[in-house]
Amino acid sequence: MEWWCRGISWGSGVPGLRWRGGRVSSLTYGQRLAFRAVGVRRCPGARGNPCPLEAVVPGRTTGGRCPECARLDRAHSVAADTFLDDPQPYRVYLAWFGPGMTKVGITAEARGEARLLEQGAVAFSWLGRGPLMAARRTEEVLRQALGVPDRVAYERKRAARHALPSAVDRAREVEELYRRAREVGGWTETLEPLEFAARDHVEAFHLDGLPPLDGTVAELVGGGVVTGRLLAAAGPDLHLLAPDGRCLALDTRLMGGWALERAGEGSAFTVPVVVPRAVDAAAQEGLF
Repeated sequence: MEWWCRGISWGSGVPGLRWRGGRVSSLTYGQRLAFRAVGVRRCPGARGNPCPLEAVVPGRTTGGRCPECARLDRAHSVAADTFLDDPQPYRVYLAWFGPGMTKVGITAEARGEARLLEQGAVAFSWLGRGPLMAARRTEEVLRQALGVPDRVAYERKRAARHALPSAVDRAREVEELYRRAREVGGWTETLEPLEFAARDHVEAFHLDGLPPLDGTVAELVGGGVVTGRLLAAAGPDLHLLAPDGRCLALDTRLMGGWALERAGEGSAFTVPVVVPRAVDAAAQEGLF
């Protein structure tokens, strides 16, 4: 039986794989995953609409959509500044991904911590709440004032997860960023400040004791197999212990557009893997 993956979800703080048709398969740390990609990768469409061309798309793109569907996906996106009249309240957050890797962002208040889990934030704190445009302006002001980027590369996030400092040190760095943000003038006139409270996702991601990263899946290929024991999940990434003992990361965004089928017991890990480059972690930047 073939399944069409839509990526990872973090409903109720628990990782799961989403499938075409709306089904979600919850993931359990320690479970064995084994699947084979079938055929070629085709655009999965956007915003619940199938791709009218069923276009073939490159295996190494995390978006996995053809140009037309990619435009549709961003047509009503808060992140792309194309959806600016949302009346619901928003929150500004301060996220920590590893030593020296922080960012300021916004998310709809109704989503709770989902956005932070989706990004792979190891620790974070809320900063303020209010209307969308006030939250967006505050986000931009603080990025400039604090010297933090609008995003952190996943390559750096993955590397940092395998050598994390203590929970105390993680919370201390988030608190320092919070203190600096509160010292920036002006934004508290349009947003309600929220008290500092460090929140940590190491347990939700199952990162304690994660072995060194040996490689990252470059792409899925027709007939290629991914198999291993699930060690951790963070953001869109699954960290697997392959049958040969390597700790490998799979970005589930690479799964979108592939038909998948169960791989048999004893299957080897055969999709292309790239060895991680030396990264300065302190630099900013139903199938189973």
